This record gives sequence, structure tokens and C-alpha cells, in this order.
Amino acid sequence: MTLRLILTRHAKSDWSTPVADDFDRPLNARGRDAAPKIGAWLADQNIFPDLILCSSAARTRETCELMTANWPEIPQTKFLDKLYLAAPQDMLDILRNKGAGQTIMMIAHNPGTATMAGMLARQPHPHPDFMRYPTAFTTILDFEITDWREADWGLATASAAVSPRDLS
Repeated sequence: MTLRLILTRHAKSDWSTPVADDFDRPLNARGRDAAPKIGAWLADQNIFPDLILCSSAARTRETCELMTANWPEIPQTKFLDKLYLAAPQDMLDILRNKGAGQTIMMIAHNPGTATMAGMLARQPHPHPDFMRYPTAFTTILDFEITDWREADWGLATASAAVSPRDLS
């Protein structure tokens, strides 16, 4: 059985908007343009998650909302404080413990997201931005496992990767 992880870094945030805390930082215009493009690309590939695990920060929530706005059905979504600026091991632990369904999407932050993608993949995806993981970058990681508790470093195949720039 193949379990699939859609791993997405939040879209471009707005550093010009004054906020009391980084957690509350919204997306900028470029981010609000990029997130729906990634959502449309996933829909074109007929890749929809059964569950979304999303950092509860403003920019990740907004990314999630914009990505899924035109999907035929909005998947169950869990907004998790523990995904805010999470380290890769914490992200893997969340995936193992909260994962349900065959396809899960995780929307989080760098550097954790980029590092997690690189550590999960048996081999890096050939996309030139895979190791850098710019904003809204998304990788499809396929695991030949039967339960998310079996997910581990180096077990996934990075079957696809896309940047909003690819979709312009």
C-alpha cells in the first residue's frame, strides 16, 4: 500500500504589515497569488488529501484556505500549534501520531519543511528548488507502508515537486 504525503511550505508572508508576533504574520500579495496556483496544480493532478495537518500560524492557515478554496471538497483540517516553526523530528512525530487516511498534506515552515523533505526522500527530487524549498514549494512523497506510524527517514520517493514559479 502506498501512503502519500503532500509537504508544503507556506506561501510568501508579508513583512511590511506590522504585527505584534511573527505567528500573526499574514501572506503578502505574491503569497495570496501563489497558494491557489499550488491548489490548482494538485487538483489538476487529482491529488487531494484525506487530512490536512497545518501550522496554526496566520500565514499557514491562509495558505491552506487559499489552496483548498476551489477544491470539490475541503478535507478535514487540523491546525496545530506544534507545527509552528517545528523541527523535522517533531513534524515526523506529528505525522506518525496524527496521520489518518492514505494521503496527508502538511503545511508548515522552513527550515523544518525543507529539512524534513530532504530527510524523508530516499533521493532528492531533481527539481532545482527542492533543497532550498522556497515559499509555497510542494513535494509529493510516496511511502510503501501501511500505517503512518511506520513513516521514517529515507523511506519516501519524491515523486513530484512544484514551485509557484513553475505555474506562472
